[in-house]
Amino acid sequence: MSDLYDTDTYTWAKQQADALRRRSANEVDWDNVAEEIESVGKSQASELRSRYAILLLHLLKWRYQPERRSRSWEATIRVQRKSILDHLEENPGLRARRDELLGRAYFEARQGASGETDLPVETFPETNPFTLAEAMDESFWPDAPTAK
Repeated sequence: MSDLYDTDTYTWAKQQADALRRRSANEVDWDNVAEEIESVGKSQASELRSRYAILLLHLLKWRYQPERRSRSWEATIRVQRKSILDHLEENPGLRARRDELLGRAYFEARQGASGETDLPVETFPETNPFTLAEAMDESFWPDAPTAK
C-alpha cells in the first residue's frame, strides 16, 4: 500500500476512501491516511494565512500609495475580507489561530507591498500596523501616513 502512495497518490487515495467506506480496516494504510488528514488541516490554515497576506498587502498599498488607489485594490480588499469570513465559517477551528496567522502573513505582505509599489521595504512598518479587527472591518480604509 505504501508503494502505491509513493507512486500514484490519486489511485491510492481512491482505494483508501473505498476501504474506509467499506470499513475494511485491514486494507487501510493508517499511517499515510493520518498524514494526509493532517495535511488537509495544514492546507486550510495555509489558505487563511495566504488570504490574510493578500488583504494586508492591499491595505499597505492603500495606505502608502494613496495616489494610486484603484477600484481594483478596493475590490481585492473587499473580496479577501469576504473570502476570509467564508473560510472561517467553513473551518471554525481556525478562529483560535486568526491572530497568529495574520501575524505570520504580515512578513509576506510587507515584502509583496515593497515589490508591487517599488517602495523600499523599510517604508513599511516591521510589525503589522493593522489589528485583526481593522483588517476585517469593511468600513476600515487606512489613511495615508502623516509626515514626521
